[in-house]
Amino acid sequence: MLKGRKAKASDEVETILDMVAATNRTQMVYFSMDEKDLVRIMQYPFNMFASDASIRIFKQGNPHPRGYGTNARVLSKYVREEKVISLEEAIRRMTSLPASKFKLEGRGLLVEGYAADIVVFNEQEVKDLSTFEKPHQYSTGFKYVLVNGELTVNEGVHTGVRAGISIRKK
Repeated sequence: MLKGRKAKASDEVETILDMVAATNRTQMVYFSMDEKDLVRIMQYPFNMFASDASIRIFKQGNPHPRGYGTNARVLSKYVREEKVISLEEAIRRMTSLPASKFKLEGRGLLVEGYAADIVVFNEQEVKDLSTFEKPHQYSTGFKYVLVNGELTVNEGVHTGVRAGISIRKK
């Protein structure tokens, strides 16, 4: 219940409208999917993992935790702990499947001549630390990250290198 209202659709609509009217910076999180549904969707072989979270400034605002931990959550919770899918399958869905689906030429595979976007991690240490209460938490277990061949994370610490580029469809 919020604002003393019951959890009925009509009451929830009133609460949402009140929140929007109260401020021009309203953010809401909806829990409309059951965990069993999420697991079933994850088992579909053409499902890709990504986040629709926007770019955030560290420690500013109250973003959704997915902006910090989507892939780490998949690797730790659904691969390592619950064994919903294999590690290899999760990596395929984070790399070569989206690159192929969205026709991102020269990306998504470790192939000579392709962009060297590489993440080195310890599969036993990867963990999503971001929560709704404390969303600005970086995931752990990622040792090295290369973006376009440039070392961006070294021993878990950002090097300051910003080698990412915008990819535009031709």
